[in-house]
Amino acid sequence: MGDGKGWPAVLREPVAGRTWREFGYLLVGLPLSVVYFSLAVTGVALGAGLLVTFIGVPVLAGVLAMCRGFGRVERGRVRGLLGVAVAEPAPVRAAKGGALGTMVALLKSGSAWRHVLYSVVHLPWAVFSFSLALVLWAAGWGYMTYPLWFWVFPAFTDQPGLQLFQNDDYSFYLDSPLAVGATCLIGLALTLATPWVIRALATVDRVLVGALLGPSRLDSRVSELESDRGVVVDTAAADLRRIERDLHDGAQARLVALAMDLGLAKEKMAEDPQAAARMVDEAHGEVKVALQELRDLARGIHPAVLTDRGLDAALSSVASRCTVPVRVTVDLPGRPAAAIEGIAYFVVSELLQNVSKHAGARGASVEVWTSGGRLLIQVSDDGRGGADPSGGTGLAGLSERLDAVDGVLVVESVEGEGTTVSAELPWRV
Repeated sequence: MGDGKGWPAVLREPVAGRTWREFGYLLVGLPLSVVYFSLAVTGVALGAGLLVTFIGVPVLAGVLAMCRGFGRVERGRVRGLLGVAVAEPAPVRAAKGGALGTMVALLKSGSAWRHVLYSVVHLPWAVFSFSLALVLWAAGWGYMTYPLWFWVFPAFTDQPGLQLFQNDDYSFYLDSPLAVGATCLIGLALTLATPWVIRALATVDRVLVGALLGPSRLDSRVSELESDRGVVVDTAAADLRRIERDLHDGAQARLVALAMDLGLAKEKMAEDPQAAARMVDEAHGEVKVALQELRDLARGIHPAVLTDRGLDAALSSVASRCTVPVRVTVDLPGRPAAAIEGIAYFVVSELLQNVSKHAGARGASVEVWTSGGRLLIQVSDDGRGGADPSGGTGLAGLSERLDAVDGVLVVESVEGEGTTVSAELPWRV
């Protein structure tokens, strides 16, 4: 069925592929629901009745496994016909191996019992949605095309047209031009309205499948925490590699060169004191550079000013090293958790580095405040804009780091209008 994309939206829906897929979903749902309901109710009743013996346990476990199979079919139907991907529920994990452990795990699985509930409650809804969608769809198309087929009544029956009602000796037929035209208009109105009714019915099915056949909130939260834990581990490993690289390529290399220079100066001390003095002077300069590199490295890990004086002083220190003037405003009632404070410092530091390297800005601002138990950060600049989180500016890494503590990063960057990056963090972890 073509989508008729050149037509107005209200006329396009009756012939849209999405409408027919949703209609097919509702039609197929009834026979499937009859099967689900019959097998689920029969199996649960049989298993419950047999619980007085051990046989009821495997029967109930088998019914639960069967209903999880029904759920797999329904998720596939929703994905294929309604275009909604519902995630698989958490697998049933047995605490102990063997068939008995699997049966116990199934009986204790909330997800499996939700599948049973879906198999039971979906039948009355499927009957209602099937009947309403089929009646409205058939009536709409039938009435709208009535001028094309009403001639069959006088040609093949003894009636002048479609009989609307009969009362004793009086019958009303749709046979006059006015009645035929009115019937066509009523059919057109039904045909145009029915796709929206079908869409609403299919939306209820989407909600039912997502709520009862998808992962629970607890399962989703566990998966999210597992993903966040992986991000935290990867970030920590990347930080350690960066520190090792900075030490090896920076301060360590300078200290090795410094030791060699001092050794040469020691050898020349007796034969050429002036050259030795120059070498010692150069080594003194190298010591200062190495110390500065070590201070910068320590500041990048966790600056002492952040620990001693909090975000206000630490962010002012970061802003002073930016290549453009930065206005810092920090309005906090106290100090957040140390981990959150460290992440906030890191976020602002990275964003100001982006301003220095990529923005081409004349000025920037940093604002930090709290609202509703959340720590809010906003870094803005008046640069060239066009920042893309996937463009290698470190924004994607910042977003992952914030996700690990239930934080959010939002980037607003229009070409030629500057960039505003907003971050939201919990006050406590």
